[in-house]
Amino acid sequence: MLPAPQPQKSKVLIIGDDDSNAKFLSSYLLRRNFEVSTAATGEEAIRMFRVVDPVIVLLDVAMQGMSGLETLERLKQIKSDVSVIMISGQNDPEVIFRASKLGADDYLAKPFEPKDLDIRINKALEKQRLVTEVSQLRDQVRRQSDFSGLFGTSPKMEDVKNTIEQVAETSATVLIRGESGTGKEVVARMIYGQSLRHEKPFVKVNCAAIPHELLESELFGYEPGAFTGANRQKLGKFDQANNGTIFLDEISEMHPALQAKLLHVLQDGEFARLGGKRDISVDVRVLSATNKPLERAVEEGLFREDLFYRLNVVTVHIPPLRERREEIPLFLDYFQRKYSEVYAKNPPPFSDYALSRMMEYVWPGNIRELENLMKRYVIVGNEAQIIRELSTHKPVISSNSGASPIWGLKDPNPQPGQVTSRGGTSMAGGNTSRSIPGNNGMSIGSEPLVPTPVMNANGEIEMPSLLEIGKRAAMLAEREAIERVLTQTRWNRRQAAKILKISYKALLNKLKLIEEQNRAAHKQQPTTQ
Repeated sequence: MLPAPQPQKSKVLIIGDDDSNAKFLSSYLLRRNFEVSTAATGEEAIRMFRVVDPVIVLLDVAMQGMSGLETLERLKQIKSDVSVIMISGQNDPEVIFRASKLGADDYLAKPFEPKDLDIRINKALEKQRLVTEVSQLRDQVRRQSDFSGLFGTSPKMEDVKNTIEQVAETSATVLIRGESGTGKEVVARMIYGQSLRHEKPFVKVNCAAIPHELLESELFGYEPGAFTGANRQKLGKFDQANNGTIFLDEISEMHPALQAKLLHVLQDGEFARLGGKRDISVDVRVLSATNKPLERAVEEGLFREDLFYRLNVVTVHIPPLRERREEIPLFLDYFQRKYSEVYAKNPPPFSDYALSRMMEYVWPGNIRELENLMKRYVIVGNEAQIIRELSTHKPVISSNSGASPIWGLKDPNPQPGQVTSRGGTSMAGGNTSRSIPGNNGMSIGSEPLVPTPVMNANGEIEMPSLLEIGKRAAMLAEREAIERVLTQTRWNRRQAAKILKISYKALLNKLKLIEEQNRAAHKQQPTTQ
């Protein structure tokens, strides 16, 4: 078995002609798992700097030959973002000022305590990490600029683009809504790219990808000793996004206990790190996104109403791809060119027949599904295989086609003589209860939408009110939708919850309620002797 890869050590270059000080620093940093190099003169340091490429330089001010300040200036000309900590036996304000003007990050007066060195090195490393992260994010923004240019090619997306342009230069919070795969993150980056904060950090947090026990420390950071294993201070995402923009994706998945702390940041611009004793002020613009109806979550007590109004100052709704089909050829062409370059392949353009099938397809996964399909086509180059994939999901033409008008999922087990209404409720005569394969015998049965009127003991005809009938119709439609999706996913409840756009826990609760209703209905049926 190969050994596990070790984390890369941070490189430090120590420059100075004080041998005892250089040996102390070298020994101290080696014990802390740094990779250390030393140079006695400025000339030697410049040669070694090009080879070692350190992230931190410890530079003595007083040296023979080329001075520390001259060496600093030369090093910054070679690599402007390297962190340099000046070390001197004299606390001279003029030298400190000149070093700062030349780009020194910090200043340490001899003699010093090891903890003072630790503080300055940790500060320099954190700065380097933030610089690297910002650089990576800016590269992502540049790579996505071509993709963002595709927005606005349909009337609906033209409206989205106009809204982005109107809101971008403000500091208002924006809630981006749309189905999974419609391009919510692209819209967030477009808002950021056109804002007055575009030179500042853009920090993305996926609230669904991080367990809620860890999300608080990820967002707000922690102080040493906040919990077991917290040996040093960690800056949170709001710290990193200060003066910039934070994008909270899947905001509906944030735990209610954490929502109160986020509300405090939005209202007062302050938060406290875990284990911290004081509030920290930040200036951060908040963009958030969701593919779920937050209004329903508010009604169910899963999302704070006051936080919803704070996030929902401006709403950008991205329509699904099936509502802007005129953009499909543009996306096909864009992704084919993109992945032809990535994979160094050049498949032929799609035939007219294949294009027509794609225009008819419902695209439940939206642009993300189309992108993945184009990846496969560029790699395999088999148009027939792509057409077969599309054929496994029937396009939604109308609600009378036997497909669910909401989900576009064909009933894979149609019953003989069964007719499906617009609401998706089975209207077949007789006992139409169906058992879903793999559901441990639990049945989600279809029932008559309108109960048969009955005559009471006084000879009067009785039946439920219109309100009760409406509630019953909604319940049956919901049960039918759950049945179709569970059947389509072969009883994969997590996948079904994602398609139904509800949480996994909410789906389990609904299934438990349906099982209880079925059990109660079964008990009410007369026993056959």
